Amino acid sequence: MPSSPLNITLIQPDIVWEDKVANLQQYEDSIANITSARQVIILPEMFSTGFSMSPERLAEPMDGRSVRWMADMAVKYRCILTGSLIIEEDGKYYNRLLWVQPDGQIGYYDKRHLFAYAKENEHYTAGDKRFIAQVNGWRICLNVCYDLRFPAWARNQGDDYDLLVYVANWPERRSVAWKTLLQARAIENMCYVAGVNRVGTDANGHNYNGESSIFGPLGETLWQHPHSAAVHTVTLDKEHLLKTRADLPFLNDADKFILL
Repeated sequence: MPSSPLNITLIQPDIVWEDKVANLQQYEDSIANITSARQVIILPEMFSTGFSMSPERLAEPMDGRSVRWMADMAVKYRCILTGSLIIEEDGKYYNRLLWVQPDGQIGYYDKRHLFAYAKENEHYTAGDKRFIAQVNGWRICLNVCYDLRFPAWARNQGDDYDLLVYVANWPERRSVAWKTLLQARAIENMCYVAGVNRVGTDANGHNYNGESSIFGPLGETLWQHPHSAAVHTVTLDKEHLLKTRADLPFLNDADKFILL
């Protein structure tokens, strides 16, 4: 029986700094205007606030406004919605990537590699577990921004996943690394890779040029968009992925190791 294709929609916004109401409204408008079949919709890192180091003011519990909004959108449009938020739990703050399903189930991944260069490690607690979601026969490994620089964390050990996702606030001055590493992750793991970034300028004066991207399992560019806000859907082909891995079984020769 053939595997089902998967529609993924990338939303690349100009995030309004620390303004949850304005940001959620712009995403709601974007989601409402999607004309293709909505299956998995991906928002960037800290999509409701921008990459802020003020979790004491901005963090929400798991039943907070932004999480409830994600659940409402998932139910209303019968889709999966994913993106990261500032979450408080047990007195700690997390850069948490949520995977919200239309049946009300919520999975999550806490960012493993905190960006010490911006003192993220001084405000947030790192996660220690990978999260691989499943939908329609697809396995999707979820990551956040700086995780992209650490290939061992995302290593596809044989056949763990089919799609690797990175949500980010990745600045323009390091855009070469963003594009190069996304493509490298696709090639070395023989998988689809989706990277979702933002555009605009934040309150710290950091410029973002987007370049949200989707790469195929041989590193081929399926879509990339610089400079302006965008909403774009790509249909991923599981049969193409399986044939590529069968024709070029490079993953079989990879070093075996376990992350502790």
